[in-house]
Amino acid sequence: MSDVVDFEKQGGLVAAVVQDARTHRVLMVGYMNREALERTLATERVTFFSRSRGKLWTKGESSGHYLKLRSIATDCDGDALLVQVDAMGPGVCHNGYESCFYRTWQDGEWVESEGRVYDPDAIYGAKQ
Repeated sequence: MSDVVDFEKQGGLVAAVVQDARTHRVLMVGYMNREALERTLATERVTFFSRSRGKLWTKGESSGHYLKLRSIATDCDGDALLVQVDAMGPGVCHNGYESCFYRTWQDGEWVESEGRVYDPDAIYGAKQ
């Protein structure tokens, strides 16, 4: 793994673009360090490194909306991953949407281009 994936180029992290294996829609982008990638490969549940919390987290550990690994590929530079998954919930985005990419630029402003698929307050609790 270490001879192909270049964790050193970006300070120990690589970008991980998460794509629905069936629809090919991009669901989210996270970051992985070596340990997150190893855990993802071992468990087949996608694990990231949280830059804000400074620790590993497995997508779905709070919500139950896990990402089951289907395949993983790296780009030619070895500094980004394409992670194809089966999403185990109605949505991936912690704001309640299927994808984190639910806003599009239209007529000079950002517009929500789809509706929520679940209530995030019911999963994560009301925001304070």
